[in-house]
Amino acid sequence: MKLRRRVANMHTGIQLTTLTAPMSVVTEQVKTIRTNLNYAMVGKPLKTLMITSAIQGEGKSTVSSNLAVEYAKKGLQVLLVDADLRRPTIHQTFAISNQRGVSSWLSGQLTDVNEAIYPVLDHLFVMPSGPKPPNPAELLASDRMSEFLTVATRKLDLVIVDAPPILPVTDARILAGQVDGTVLVVRQNFVEKVAVRQAVSALKNARAQLLGTILNDVDIKTHGYGYGYYGTETN
Repeated sequence: MKLRRRVANMHTGIQLTTLTAPMSVVTEQVKTIRTNLNYAMVGKPLKTLMITSAIQGEGKSTVSSNLAVEYAKKGLQVLLVDADLRRPTIHQTFAISNQRGVSSWLSGQLTDVNEAIYPVLDHLFVMPSGPKPPNPAELLASDRMSEFLTVATRKLDLVIVDAPPILPVTDARILAGQVDGTVLVVRQNFVEKVAVRQAVSALKNARAQLLGTILNDVDIKTHGYGYGYYGTETN
């Protein structure tokens, strides 16, 4: 897959701490998460990574974006894909158009996938969700999606998929079988434990390779960091 560089107006909002505060404690934790993920795939390179959560509002898109930035800053060729076709945010984070994206490509509206991919930083490309389709789950379950991921990994070092939350819709469970690994974002004091357990169970039933969980929105004053990465066991 050939990636064509395009002009994009980058917006460095508070979500992208890895850009606005590269020396912060939060950014250091993102770097730690990146390192832990690299070691999580024993004997197999991590080429496709899905980030999801149990419910909406846990910060999965913030985690996805910051991880993508950190991987790109290390010199890896990274593609961040907004597969949340129902409630997309990635295009707003990076201030790019959402007129063409994942939905446009999967529905056959584009003949060249490069028309839906935008360069936003050195080594970092973003594929926004595109216009909201009437059938998100069907599009994500299509052969066209799995073929896209396969081709993308031949040209890129890493594809990060920002997926919808697990419990409200089936989209993330569909994508789980198409990626090398999945990480579950859990927002502290926001989501109930039963919902987290249900999300883990749903991922396991979907035969996802659950690499671990990221505890988000941790009180920095109390614990000294904003993110925490944990192993695959969720109690």
